Amino acid sequence: MKILVCVSKTPETTAKISFTADNTFNSAGVQYIMNPYDEWYALVRGLELKEQAGGTVTIINVGPADNDQTIRKGLAIGADNAVRVDCDPKSSLYVAKQIAAHAKAESYDVIFFGKETIDYNGSEIGAMVSELLDLPFISYATKLTMEGNTATVERDIEGGIEVAEVDTPVVLSCAKGMAEQRIPNMRGIMMAKRKPLTVVPAVEAADLAVTVGFEMPPAKSAVKMIDPENMDELVKLLYEEAKIL
Repeated sequence: MKILVCVSKTPETTAKISFTADNTFNSAGVQYIMNPYDEWYALVRGLELKEQAGGTVTIINVGPADNDQTIRKGLAIGADNAVRVDCDPKSSLYVAKQIAAHAKAESYDVIFFGKETIDYNGSEIGAMVSELLDLPFISYATKLTMEGNTATVERDIEGGIEVAEVDTPVVLSCAKGMAEQRIPNMRGIMMAKRKPLTVVPAVEAADLAVTVGFEMPPAKSAVKMIDPENMDELVKLLYEEAKIL
């Protein structure tokens, strides 16, 4: 089975987020990690499939050279090789077109994504890649079993679980429940240094929708404490300030 896992680099989950005077992201002092949904669920489930059925797991990342450390972590966890598309992407569609160009040339059986990145939370690229490749797409998958070339996929829906069957090749985005996090061991870290990380040029693609700036939401007002005996004041504030009545 030939598996592609798409990974991205995001700020560490506890990083303090701030913006510069010109409304761009302030990266000073920010530590970066592999997006947790990509690492814990997409990559690990891909490795489990390889261990069960054989094959290879390839990581792909679209970004500049300073993403290599993040990619190497995926190799340390167990991926066989990696590809980095050398560019500085500005939009989801641009990233999707880079991934689709590589995937089309290599003919993967399963293409995994995390359900979203923890910085933008867009959940866009998996669907875009499936459209560009004309492949079926199932999002927010929480369980995957394979029988030959048929995948049985579960995902949580309101009030229950949805079960779908689809033949490979297929594109999946992975949510919590798909797999359990793996920690790279020393052997994996040492082997990662010798595994191939191929850098390829970006294909020509337009950035059709780009982020032009960021701004912080308005600061929350202070909490007002109301005497439980003063119901008139509570109702007045709920009506005039909270505006929930």
